[in-house]
Amino acid sequence: MSETWLILGASSAIGRAFAREAASRGADIILAGRDQDDLRRTATDINIAHGVSVRAMPFDALDFSRHATIAAELRELPGTLNIALLFGIMPEQAEMDAEPPLALDCIAANFTGAVSFLHYLAPLLEERRAGTIVGFASVAGDRGRLKNYVYGATKAGLATYLAGLRNRLGRVGAHVMTVKPGFVDTAMTFGMPGLFLVASPDYVARVCLDAVAKRRDVVYVPWFWWVIMMIIRAIPERIFKRLSI
Repeated sequence: MSETWLILGASSAIGRAFAREAASRGADIILAGRDQDDLRRTATDINIAHGVSVRAMPFDALDFSRHATIAAELRELPGTLNIALLFGIMPEQAEMDAEPPLALDCIAANFTGAVSFLHYLAPLLEERRAGTIVGFASVAGDRGRLKNYVYGATKAGLATYLAGLRNRLGRVGAHVMTVKPGFVDTAMTFGMPGLFLVASPDYVARVCLDAVAKRRDVVYVPWFWWVIMMIIRAIPERIFKRLSI
C-alpha cells in the first residue's frame, strides 16, 4: 500500500529533514506551508534525490476557514496518510509580557491551529483504520518556566491534546506519537544564550521515523532529555519558583 507523509511546517529545518528522511524510506511527500517558492525548491531536490512523488501545498495554520477544505482534498489521496505537525512560533517571553497580543498569536499558531486541522483530519484516519500523526511538542511543555511559560503552555496543551487523540485513534489502528525535542539547531533557536547538547535536524528526523516504525507513544529527542526533564519536574515548586530558568 502506498504511503504519503504530509509535512506541516515543511519550510522549517526539521520539516525539510523529516521530508528527506521519509522520502529516503520510500514515502511520497506533501510539503505544506506558506512559502511556496521555498517548498517547490525543496520538492525538486527531494524528487531528484529519491525519485518519489513530492509536491508543495499551501497551508496556513491560522487560516481556519481553509482547514476543512484541505482535509477534504486529502481524502482523495490513495493509500495511507501520515502527518508530521511541525509548525509553530516562539516569541521571546519578555516581548509577550510587554505586548500580550503576541502571546495570543503564539497560542493560536502553536495550539489552536494544530487542534483545528488535526480534528478535521482525524476522521480520515479513523475511516481508513491506518496512518500516523507525529506531533512536535517540546520539553518546554513539561514544566512552566520563567523564561518561556507562554510557549511552554502551548506545547503542554498540544501534548495533552495529542495524548487524547492517541487514545481515540489507537482504538481503530491509527497511531499518534508525541515528540518532545530539546535544543535543536534551527532558525528558531539560533543565537539563543545558554544552549547545550544541541541536536541536528537530520538526527531528529531519523530518530522520529525510527520511533514511528516502533509505534512509540512519546519520544524525547535526544533521549537524555527524558532524564533532564524528570529531574526538573521533581524539583519542589517552592524551590523551582525561585530559579531563573
